[in-house]
Amino acid sequence: MAGPQPPPHEPSPPSAAPAKLALRDQVLEGRRRRPLASLVEDARATAAHLLDTPEVRRAVTVAAYVAVGTEPGTSALLNALLASRKRVLLPLLQADGDLDWASHTGESQLYPARRGLLEPLGEPLGRDAVAGADVVLVPGLAVDDTGLRLGRGGGSYDRALARVPVGTLTCVLLYPDEVGRSVPGEAHDRRVGAVATADGVHRFPRAPG
Repeated sequence: MAGPQPPPHEPSPPSAAPAKLALRDQVLEGRRRRPLASLVEDARATAAHLLDTPEVRRAVTVAAYVAVGTEPGTSALLNALLASRKRVLLPLLQADGDLDWASHTGESQLYPARRGLLEPLGEPLGRDAVAGADVVLVPGLAVDDTGLRLGRGGGSYDRALARVPVGTLTCVLLYPDEVGRSVPGEAHDRRVGAVATADGVHRFPRAPG
């Protein structure tokens, strides 16, 4: 008599990686087509909207980043944060893809780092330094209607966002047409609480649980 049969094998869910890669390619191509003048205008408008948010106005420490290439610009924003005497933390990309942090003291104190990034010369403060920020601003390529963010694929900011306490404003900087996209999700992906564009700052409803 045949013994009990093993339960049928359930196929693994399909990987979101191919869909993410396709969306990344699409967004990056769109960014390459943007006129330089519009990049500058968008950066200024986005900075103005962010600086006007209550969380940024009352923040003591803001974790941010230096935009490179055709990313939404952050130069005006960073200069304004420093001018308002806020402590600004910038990421230091580590060999394992994780992020350490250091204080930003001005554009003259930035140096070229791996992957074409610009990083501060300050002393590393540790990977958990981001947890002490009052506002955390992150790069991205797209975001859906729930705050699910598409990054570059290295997972650096998902790890950083996992260290940020609940209730801290986390915000991705994008162009307006990159908001409300269908972003494939994976278990390690971390949602952001808001998105800032030249059109304004939009907040996402907090996910249940």
